[in-house]
Amino acid sequence: MIILLGMLGGGYWGYASARKQGGDRKDMAQYAAVGLIVGGLVGLFVTIAVEYSF
Repeated sequence: MIILLGMLGGGYWGYASARKQGGDRKDMAQYAAVGLIVGGLVGLFVTIAVEYSF
């Protein structure tokens, strides 16, 4: 669940970042895709940290 939240947050962050910089639809899609990947990785590491902390 944490991974999905990270992916959603990262995708939105990437989309908003490209939109703020004046990018077109392709830029927004690429930034959102990178944000999804980064957010998923961050969520994965947070999930691993939570699982091993208990």
